[in-house]
Amino acid sequence: MRIATWNVNSVKQRVPRLLPWLDERRPDVVCLQETKLGNEALEELLGRDLSQRGNAYALHGEQAWNGVALLSRVGLEEVVRGVEGAPGFPLPEARAVSAVCGGIRVTSVYAPNGRAPDSEHYFYKLAWFSALRDVVAAGPEAAIVCGDMNIAPTDADVFDPEAYVGQTHVTPPERAALANFAAGGCKDVVRNNWPTTRVFTYWDYRAGMFHKDLGMRIDLVLATGAVASRVRAAWVDRQARKGTLPSDHAPVIVDLDEARDGDIGPVVPPPSAPVARRGAYKLPQSPD
Repeated sequence: MRIATWNVNSVKQRVPRLLPWLDERRPDVVCLQETKLGNEALEELLGRDLSQRGNAYALHGEQAWNGVALLSRVGLEEVVRGVEGAPGFPLPEARAVSAVCGGIRVTSVYAPNGRAPDSEHYFYKLAWFSALRDVVAAGPEAAIVCGDMNIAPTDADVFDPEAYVGQTHVTPPERAALANFAAGGCKDVVRNNWPTTRVFTYWDYRAGMFHKDLGMRIDLVLATGAVASRVRAAWVDRQARKGTLPSDHAPVIVDLDEARDGDIGPVVPPPSAPVARRGAYKLPQSPD
């Protein structure tokens, strides 16, 4: 079974990329994030195309913001929208949808950004992760959580730790919140397969960050042991970040039981060399 996750950063904008990608990669289950459409609008936009490709779908949308979806060609049962016990900001947001697909409880997640350390949104993010952890821990043995976590697990998951000083996504409380998944038995399957390789999934649109390969790894696949033991390939489809009108995120693809296309590597093409000198580049949003 092939499971993929992709923050499309507006599904309406990404239709010319999404449909050909589905035909090329042929995932059995797809977790989408940041769809930025209400359920009815998304179904009107893509329902027929998805059905023609054999996909059942579960949507949890929100007009203009957030939004997640699950597409499945291997069954879609026991759909749950949202995270039980999670806080809102101030109302609940469309940040998670899960279902049983091919015998696995699959959850598509778009975690809160956090905005700035110690802000109200930052503490909302930490509380939201706590609720998600509890839900996953109480769930079935075969489970996988895929999506944009808005946290880089370690310094190895950003192009230069110095560039992120004072920013969200890298602070110790955020990383501790994410590490709690591992404590509950979930494994980061991409890092498990590529323990020392420089792998990114997100590159800011600005300042040529993608072409310079100045990115971060925040789109993760976290699997319980029963699922992680079945992983035969795990990689970032960097090709989908190229070309016209791309998302600023690349899909992450995981093959269970057999590597359908062979174990073709963590990114396509292989990653560039690490930054030669720390502090050489700043984030586009950093003050001069």
